[in-house]
Amino acid sequence: MAFYVVQFLTGLASAASLFLVASGLSIIFGVTRIVNFAHGAFYMIGAYIAFTLTERLSGAFGFWGSIVLAALAVAVIGVIVEMVLLRRIYHAPELFQLLATFGLTLMVEDLVVLIWGPDDLVGRRAPGFRGAIDFFGQNIPSYDLFLIVLGPVVLGILWLLFQRTRWGVLVRAATQDRDMVAALGVNQKWLFTSVFAVGVFLAALGGALQIPRDAVHHAMDLRIIVEVFVVVVIGGLGSIVGAFVAAVLVSELNAFGILIFPKISIILVFLVMAAVLIVRPWGLFGKPEAAARKTPGLTVNPWRPLTSNERLAALAAFVVAAMLPLFAGNYLLTVGSEIAIFVIFAVSLHFLMSVGGLASFGHAAYFGLGAYGVAFLAKMAGLPMIVCLLLGPLLGCMGAAVFGFFAVQLSGVYFAMLTLAFAQIVWSIAFQWVSVTGGDNGILGIWPEKWAASPSHFYWLALGVAALVTVALRAMVFAPFGYALRATRDSLLRSEAIGIDAKRIQWTAFVIAGTTAGIGGALFAYLKGSVFPDNLGISLSVDALVMVLLGGVETVSGAVIGAIVYKALNIWLVSQTDLSKLVLGGFIMLIVVVFPKGIVGMLEMLAQRRRKSSPPGSPLLAKPIESAE
Repeated sequence: MAFYVVQFLTGLASAASLFLVASGLSIIFGVTRIVNFAHGAFYMIGAYIAFTLTERLSGAFGFWGSIVLAALAVAVIGVIVEMVLLRRIYHAPELFQLLATFGLTLMVEDLVVLIWGPDDLVGRRAPGFRGAIDFFGQNIPSYDLFLIVLGPVVLGILWLLFQRTRWGVLVRAATQDRDMVAALGVNQKWLFTSVFAVGVFLAALGGALQIPRDAVHHAMDLRIIVEVFVVVVIGGLGSIVGAFVAAVLVSELNAFGILIFPKISIILVFLVMAAVLIVRPWGLFGKPEAAARKTPGLTVNPWRPLTSNERLAALAAFVVAAMLPLFAGNYLLTVGSEIAIFVIFAVSLHFLMSVGGLASFGHAAYFGLGAYGVAFLAKMAGLPMIVCLLLGPLLGCMGAAVFGFFAVQLSGVYFAMLTLAFAQIVWSIAFQWVSVTGGDNGILGIWPEKWAASPSHFYWLALGVAALVTVALRAMVFAPFGYALRATRDSLLRSEAIGIDAKRIQWTAFVIAGTTAGIGGALFAYLKGSVFPDNLGISLSVDALVMVLLGGVETVSGAVIGAIVYKALNIWLVSQTDLSKLVLGGFIMLIVVVFPKGIVGMLEMLAQRRRKSSPPGSPLLAKPIESAE
């Protein structure tokens, strides 16, 4: 019994730091609607700065002063980031702001290695809390008891701040309906800045308080951010009490899951999150979000098919790409094959996000399922390559059919987080079911047959499939199904009022996107000759989001350009510099600021301006009805 009590207290201690970080993210998203992927980076910077200060300042005052100074310093950095970067793109598509914070995360990961080095750093023990308390033969670190007390104290301070101050009332109002707050004359610009500063301060404080318990390392951001998203969604966006309860729940599940449910300990919190979202879509303590107000006439993107000249240009580009084996070496052809595969992956997510308005944060699940489908058929059943390529993606199709049925019942960030939960469940199964999937050792020896074994032949195969998939999805956009799907995206109530079964249409789109991603995964398995759980991981899902947003989520063809640019740049940077994340993150942030609608979206804007500025009778104004996208 004493052991279980100590385990419970350890979970409460972990919940304190998790609550600090999660409450900050909940406040930021609740008000600004920014999915701040850089929140884990601020947590990590807080830990590194606190380590540096505590090593230089001695005594109890120096240690605790360093903790507070580190959090304040990171809060100042957060204010600068908000004013210089995020403030410029508040009017951009909300998910495009995700791209900016992802680019910032990439830069921070390389910067901390550059400044503090790649080795783990072990911080000082907290003065006054260096010992342990004996509890029936079990030792409880006194610092853990300090954190257990600190959690409710911070909760009480935040409750008073949000319930008893004018600023807190404005924040709570903005969480429910920020458009109405703006209509009442509140300066949203400074409200957003102050909210971002408070959220970043809490994240950095959580990181700084971890240095006596854990080593400081450059992967802290990714480790914490997933759990923080889970906590925020379970508790309810904008709810501080919900964040506290969910942090305790998640921490205790982590503490006891390995003891009670060792087989599913990794996925336990995601199973709970999925169950909560299905039963209560806005979280335990959250409230249904107010319907977003959209300016009439701007809710529908008037896409149109390509003109004849544009179709000829696309065909010419395909022919040029198909000629690559005539002058390129094997390495370049392998890179070309990988880019073509990721074009398939990106256009599948783009179809779901752009046409359906459904932003999936776990799209890699279906890419990875397609890869595992091929691996099972090739290694266990011994089927020919062509049969594996045809049947392997069906595993992704089945996964999308099951998960999509539950996911389309939700919308917005709750939809995104449920897809993330399902993806993590699939990843955990692949990681732990060693007898079938090989675990982290993967499944090896999945090589193409002779007819596709050479780099040139496989490149032509990947390029041809990518072209067929892109054309097929584009045709769906302008088919009756595509119009119905866009109707559900632009106005769910109106589409249902005219007889469209919105959920069925969205579920069908989810299955189509998942199957298409599975096709990319099937080809990827043969390209690499192996399949690993990483093919289902969060980082791959984020890569897909970046490709779509980089190309332009409000365009029909943006995913193709986004995938080519991002993947080619990523591969080239890795081969050229050890600071590839720093350069790539800087490039992404530059694109966000300069081209807030994505590369293709900006090119389309320039083309429209050119058409408008052309004199009457100009060929540029001929057949305006045929203008693309």
